[in-house]
Amino acid sequence: MQETNTATLQQEGNWEQFKGKAREEWGELTDQELEQARGNWEQFVGTVKEKTGETKENIEQKFEQWTS
Repeated sequence: MQETNTATLQQEGNWEQFKGKAREEWGELTDQELEQARGNWEQFVGTVKEKTGETKENIEQKFEQWTS
């Protein structure tokens, strides 16, 4: 799962769409934080967990919804 998610985050068009959806879902995230996590699934998950208290499972479910 992590490798697929990382590959998806590294694609420019996917990243821009994903970043917008992440900002809508988790308004606490800043553009700077999202850019720092760009292309790195584990860093993204860690940032979301730290800022929002979401579980890794919930974050992965949202990601799957957005990319399917």
